[in-house]
Amino acid sequence: MSRNYQEDQNNEIEALDSIYCGEMEILESQPVHKFRIPIATEEFDKDQEENGLACKLLFTYTPTYPDEAPLVEIDEPVNFAEDFEERLLQHIKKSIEEYLGMEMIFSLVSTAQEWLNERWDDHKKAQEEERERNLLAAEEAERKKFEGTRVTVESFMKWKMIFEETTGITAKREKINENKKLTGRELFMQDNTLNESDLKYLLEAGDSIESVKIDESLFQAIGDIDFDDEDEEDEDWVPGNDDDD
Repeated sequence: MSRNYQEDQNNEIEALDSIYCGEMEILESQPVHKFRIPIATEEFDKDQEENGLACKLLFTYTPTYPDEAPLVEIDEPVNFAEDFEERLLQHIKKSIEEYLGMEMIFSLVSTAQEWLNERWDDHKKAQEEERERNLLAAEEAERKKFEGTRVTVESFMKWKMIFEETTGITAKREKINENKKLTGRELFMQDNTLNESDLKYLLEAGDSIESVKIDESLFQAIGDIDFDDEDEEDEDWVPGNDDDD
């Protein structure tokens, strides 16, 4: 007994119309039915279309449907990525192969609906991961503000030299060193000509070297001198300026 395809198709249209409660649009009924059913993710809102995915599945029966696959198209996609239409159609076609020989429109709509929900879940997960990456990047940038650059001995000495030059510390230090008052001992050690200064003063005054009188009593107790106390001598001592003369 041959199958009455027309009757099977009409019965399925009636069942679909009751299932989708008037959402299904019948565009043509002759020679075969052509109709459209909307699908959308659970969070989709017509007033806020950016929140979710949606489209309409356009079905056209073939003369020997359901033994032959129906024609399927996608109308009015919302928030679809560039390759979503092709991927969804491929997904539906694989389902058609499983249901061939049976009325399948409800199953095709259900599997397409599930596919949309999975893509939207992927989208939300990617958004959440992006937010976490941005948050971590912001926290890292904030942490680096307080952490600064790690300091080594070389980098510190280089910074110190530049800082002292730009702030004038180096120039001030050099000026202080130039103006620093030397002690008598430092003058004597730096300039050997100072040990002849008294003789020069005498000669300039008209006295000869022979006229210089030496008090021998000053040297009688030389054996009693403790040379270990040399380091404790007055740093301002200069030969020729002893107060004991």
